[in-house]
Amino acid sequence: MLFFIIFLLGLAVGSFLNVCVYRLPAGESVVSPPSHCRACGVRLGPADLIPVLSYILRRGRCRSCGAPFSARYAVVELATGALFAWCFFVFGLGPSLIKALVLTSFLVVITLIDFDHQLIYDKVLVWLAGAGVAINLSFAYAPLWGSAVTLPVGLLDMLLGAFVGGGLLLAIAVATRGGMGGGDVKFAAALGLWFGWQHTLLALFLSFLAGGLGGGVLLLLRIRKRKDLIPFGPFIAAGAFVALLYGPDIVAWYAGRFLGR
Repeated sequence: MLFFIIFLLGLAVGSFLNVCVYRLPAGESVVSPPSHCRACGVRLGPADLIPVLSYILRRGRCRSCGAPFSARYAVVELATGALFAWCFFVFGLGPSLIKALVLTSFLVVITLIDFDHQLIYDKVLVWLAGAGVAINLSFAYAPLWGSAVTLPVGLLDMLLGAFVGGGLLLAIAVATRGGMGGGDVKFAAALGLWFGWQHTLLALFLSFLAGGLGGGVLLLLRIRKRKDLIPFGPFIAAGAFVALLYGPDIVAWYAGRFLGR
């Protein structure tokens, strides 16, 4: 039952994340005006805003003018619901789940905006960094419970994580003369505040693996051409999500396998 509730929560959050993804690049508020049809301007009512179900019942069209809505709205809602359920499966119910759901929400927004516009907005990263610091500091003073937990990240570890994450990608950006964007550098630094230095390194390592594989798939499927810019933010987000869920297990496996610990 809880699993299904978390999935439904993800659908609802995914609906809000859609708003963020479309409005932030346009410089619009994410809370005002209320949701409306971009074709005719009619305000969408509660029956129009039920995640996924409204899209299916309305056959993906506005009830007023019949203009089509992008199927991506429903896809993002379903994907967010699935990601939330995945987090619950790994962490169970507890503070660690809250941390995972908040970070996952940011990762979805950053991924989609960067894929669409090749930009990672500073205002999103400021909120990401602030949320990471606030959650980690609160964890230092609250008991952790649940079937699995994310280890708390101390202030020094947060600062080292930001320095290591941002510094590594900054070095790559300088060495490649712009091969890495400034948004990617700041994104990695913000993630360092969430993870600390060890798991930040893991997240970036995984992002490079994902970037190599994902870039090859995009080229193979002709979604991107060789001369096209392929945003790296989505791959950083993918690496961060895996590190979030399985970082301690991966680090323990590596230490046991290669360091003899």
